[in-house]
Amino acid sequence: MAYQAGGRRSVPRSVPDSLETRDAQAYLQDYAVLLDSVLFPSVVLDHRWDVVVANAAFRSLFGNVGPHPTAMPDDNFLRFVLFHPDAATVLGDHEAGWCLPMLAHFAAAVEHHPQDRGLQSIRRDIAQDPIMDAAYRHGLPHWLRTVGPAAGRHDGAVRPVVHPDPRWGATDCRVVGETPDTLRELGYHRMTLVLREVDRPSHPVRRPRRPRHAAIGHLSVVPSPER
Repeated sequence: MAYQAGGRRSVPRSVPDSLETRDAQAYLQDYAVLLDSVLFPSVVLDHRWDVVVANAAFRSLFGNVGPHPTAMPDDNFLRFVLFHPDAATVLGDHEAGWCLPMLAHFAAAVEHHPQDRGLQSIRRDIAQDPIMDAAYRHGLPHWLRTVGPAAGRHDGAVRPVVHPDPRWGATDCRVVGETPDTLRELGYHRMTLVLREVDRPSHPVRRPRRPRHAAIGHLSVVPSPER
């Protein structure tokens, strides 16, 4: 993810080589201007969940997360959700609300793009994390059988977040997927998090605690081994 000098406006990634046209790049640049006019956090992603362009509200939501070599939210949102130690401090109900739905989307992406090197790299990183690997191989199928495949959808889902701006604070957001034809043709999709004002009725939101993987034997969605 790149930014113009001063960090005031997003600069979209270049379009894929097969679609490297002047019109496509100009469209993305204009779309970045549109995104920056949106009040709520909004981001354009590719099939690997690499961030193509994100608006200022998106960067503000994740403004307090610490550095990470491979899992920054404005670089690859999937890696952020799965691997960044600060993810649960922003994304409430991190396991069921964010991690498992993202793993479901990742599994679908791998099925559609089995030779994609970027997705293969993420799969290797999942395999190297015992907790995340258990979630992917055992927890995800168990969770989908329990709650149904609709729970893995992003569009329309209401999920808790904790915004660093006290005007929002701990609240809910409605995930809205809205992808115009031109973005879809480029292989991209857009996700917007419509934050709910604190005085609007919503489900109770518990402030998430920083996860401590080393102290966890297994994720709550992974069935314990029968004895």
